[in-house]
Order: sequence, then structure tokens, then C-alpha cells
Amino acid sequence: ELSQAVVDAGTVPLLVLCIQEPEIALKRIAASTLSDISKHSPELAQTVVDAGAIAHLAQMILNPDAKLKRQVLSALSQIAKHSVDLAELVVEAEIFPVVLTCLKDSDEYVKKNGATLIREIAKHTPELSQLIVNAGGVAAVIDCIDSSKGTVRLPGIMVLGYVAAHSENLSMAVIVSKGIPPLCTCLLEEHEDHIKAAAAWALGHIGRHTPAHARPVAVANVLPILLDLYMDMNSSEDLQMKASIFAKNALKNILQKCTHLPALEPLLHDAPPNIMKHVVGQFSKVLPHDSKARRLFVTTGGLKKIQEIKAEPGSILQEYINTINNCYPEEIVR
Repeated sequence: ELSQAVVDAGTVPLLVLCIQEPEIALKRIAASTLSDISKHSPELAQTVVDAGAIAHLAQMILNPDAKLKRQVLSALSQIAKHSVDLAELVVEAEIFPVVLTCLKDSDEYVKKNGATLIREIAKHTPELSQLIVNAGGVAAVIDCIDSSKGTVRLPGIMVLGYVAAHSENLSMAVIVSKGIPPLCTCLLEEHEDHIKAAAAWALGHIGRHTPAHARPVAVANVLPILLDLYMDMNSSEDLQMKASIFAKNALKNILQKCTHLPALEPLLHDAPPNIMKHVVGQFSKVLPHDSKARRLFVTTGGLKKIQEIKAEPGSILQEYINTINNCYPEEIVR
């Protein structure tokens, strides 16, 4: 209601005039104010758009002043986040590929706000995500994650998750651009739970479409890391819980599509029952149809491990175990 009062007083057109003034300090504070007005609701963002702000903001993305760029990118993000229509208006101001240069900026906040703007566009529709991919945005975001540390990585991580979530093809675009390794790095390196949670969430979206998507995630040795994150319940704090839940969901999503058995085998030794069910389930799908995998499963000790699992009689886990045992002669199972 405070922002609405400011808008009702007729300030927005005047602020749009201020961002066109030559004085940098005035440009900065006007862009910052437009950002603060836009963030609350689609209606308030629309008043800023109707005053013609987008075109002027978009022209300043390449301004050499870092503090001004921060505010400009923030304002465009706050407009784009509300709806597909508003995001499309921001994109139509030809911010691509210009905005990708911000991801290489020496100023951490410019990088972060640039990635945030791309995230707010990517989340809406497959079409907008495709546009980002076509502009080379995914590769640029991956470089940005690689060259950053801490919370600067967060919006970039989320860009990859949103893009991959939309469709099989978009997820494959993230895989082909080598998006999995930096996400693994974030899982291993970052200390903040919310960054780990975001990386787990993104990997879950990349791997959940088909076996062809799950395999590169599994081969990158992500599954044991996700399992550790899920099991790491040494704190009941909210963020730790959230990270654990994201890790569990990502694990389940990837496991249900993963047919690359060597990546699943380590989980037979460590997974808790609710995850074990999904791991054993995948073995029960693949082993009946793959003689080479069946032989390997015996020699690596996988079959022996299956016999040690305590499953409730009649449970789905017990059914999976029976299916696996039925692939082998009785004396081998014994």
C-alpha cells in the first residue's frame, strides 16, 4: 500500500524521466525506486511498464557504472518475475544476448542480479527458456556458476533447474552444455544449506525425464552425494530439513529413470529403506533383460547384498527382490 500511495501520487513517469538524466547518482536511485515499486505485485509492475520504463532500463545494461547496472538488472527482474506477459515485455526490449555480458562482470552483485533476471524469465515457460538457450544463456550461466562462490551462484543454479524442468529437450541442452559438473561442485563445496538444496533440486530436474537424462547425472557420481545430503539429518534446523527434502526428491526422481546400474550399486550398501525401494526397483527392471548386467551383479556382490535386505513380506520391496532372485538359478541365490 505504501508503493501504491507513491504510484497514486503520480511519481512513476517522473522516475522514468530521472533514469534518462545524465547524472549517474540520480539514475541509480531512480532505477532502485522503480525496482522497489515493481516488486510487490503485477499491477504495480504494470504501472512502471506503462510509463515506458523497460526500454530505458534495457539500454543501461551496458552502462560502465556497476552500481547503476545492479539497480537496472534488479528493476528488470522485479518486473519480469510476476507473469509471462511481463517477462515477455522485458525480453522484447532485446536484453539478450546483452545481459549475458553481466554474468562476466567483475562486480559480484552485477553477476548475481544478471543471473537473477535470467532466472525470472526462465521460470515462466518452455518458450522463454528456449529463447535463453538459443541466445547462449545456458553456457554463460554455467561459466558464471563455475567462476563464482557462495550466494552469487544461487540464481544461476536455479536457472539450470528451471530450464531443465520444462522439457526433455531443454534438460538435454543443460546436459550438453556441461551443466552437471558445476552443480556437483556446488553440492560438494558450498557450506550453505540453501545453495546445496538448490543444486540438489536442479539435478533432480535434469535427471528426471528419461534414462538418457538420468545416466549423465548418475555417471557424475551425484547419487551418493545426494544420499549423504539426505541422510545428513544432524540438525533439525529448517534449512537443513529443506536441503534434505530436496535431496530426497532429487534422488527419487533420478532413480526412477536411472538404468545405469554401476551408479546404483553403491546405494545398495547405504540407502535407508524408503530410498532402497527405488534402487532395488531399478535393478528389478533392468536385470531380467540384460545378461551382462546379471553376471556383473553377482561378481560385484550386488546379489549377495540383495539377500541381506530385510523386507516386509508382501511389500513392494519384497516383490522387487523376488523379481531379481528369479533371474538366477536357485543354487546361485542360495
